[in-house]
Amino acid sequence: MIDCCIFDLDGVIVDTAKYHFLAWKRLADQLDIVFTEENNELLKGVSRVESLNIILRLADKTLTEEERVSCLERKNTWYLEYIHRLDRSEILPGVEKLITEIRGRGIKIALGSASKNAVIILQQLKLMDMFDVIVDGTQVSQAKPDPEVFLNAAKDVDIDPQKCLVFEDAVAGVEAALNAGMYVIGIGSEETLHQANFVLQDLQNQTLDQLIERL
Repeated sequence: MIDCCIFDLDGVIVDTAKYHFLAWKRLADQLDIVFTEENNELLKGVSRVESLNIILRLADKTLTEEERVSCLERKNTWYLEYIHRLDRSEILPGVEKLITEIRGRGIKIALGSASKNAVIILQQLKLMDMFDVIVDGTQVSQAKPDPEVFLNAAKDVDIDPQKCLVFEDAVAGVEAALNAGMYVIGIGSEETLHQANFVLQDLQNQTLDQLIERL
């Protein structure tokens, strides 16, 4: 019995990875670090601070704490510029239809994202009213694969974690959901997300009954 569905944001509801990449690439260029789209895959589901650490390790580069703070602020400023251009056309296929169906069934819907800009993104997409609870990077201290973000979402809607279904596109997110004792559907590559209960390429043409039956 599923009483709550928890959605990750980036890569599940909307593809903001391209905007993260543009912002990180801009920063890496300033730091004289080669940063490719392949390198960007290492940052999926990872916090902003750890993402900077990964980029610095690519060139074995170190920064002072003041320089690190400045880098993180610059990256976020650029990223915010990009996401303020978002509109409803960028909602990923099948997502809004599935969320609408879930709400119609009286099942709780939560957001569980590492993003600190989740509210801004949902506002741009005009999806804020679809969620009972939003738990994002401003409200948790532990990054995925720690289950904190998902456990907090379950707690906020007063639902047993074992009755929650998570939609995730990142390895760390799948692990976090499993660590929380929840069901998890991977969105993306079967090879990458094989730990999930099952994996879909996207949510297009998916119904809740179909998903629950496969669980």
